[in-house]
Amino acid sequence: VPFLRPYRVRSDVQTWSTDATVLTLLEEEFRRGYYVGLGEFHLSGEAAASDVVCRTVDFARRHDLWLHAHVDDAALEILYRHDPRAKIIWAHTGFSTPPDKVGAYLRAHPLLVCELSYRYGITGDEGRLTPEWRQMFEAFPDRFIVGSDTWIPQRWQVYGELMEAYRAWLGQLPRQVADRIAHGNGERLFPKR
Repeated sequence: VPFLRPYRVRSDVQTWSTDATVLTLLEEEFRRGYYVGLGEFHLSGEAAASDVVCRTVDFARRHDLWLHAHVDDAALEILYRHDPRAKIIWAHTGFSTPPDKVGAYLRAHPLLVCELSYRYGITGDEGRLTPEWRQMFEAFPDRFIVGSDTWIPQRWQVYGELMEAYRAWLGQLPRQVADRIAHGNGERLFPKR
């Protein structure tokens, strides 16, 4: 599933949100005709309030693109202030954002999808789903997707273990809910073209 990152070099991770030339990069690369989203991009707090980010959100909306946002709570809220109709895949579901706050975001933003790689706190002792996460998965079965975040080669070496960990807690959910999170939501959001 092709997404366009607003980075040309590694240091762009820290500077893209204030670099207006990124907008030209997005325009030029988008002409290739196959992108379905922008990201994964990184933002924290008020960095999301920049004009470049606002224009990036607008670009995504105009072209019906997903934003794959590696952001904290503050930046997520700013992205939605730019445009409450933005389609956002929240990378790592905020890492450690409390489940009740994740639920509030899901209720407030119908086009928010939560990606679960590196997400802490889904399971407790002995790998059991916490009651809060079980309840949220069952309340919002169409709003979560599994991700591997193979951002470095070493992650591929443990890919099987990552998927096995998902299978362990997905197996604790009703089959229909687990199937949606495991693959159904991804297939629905990004059908074969």
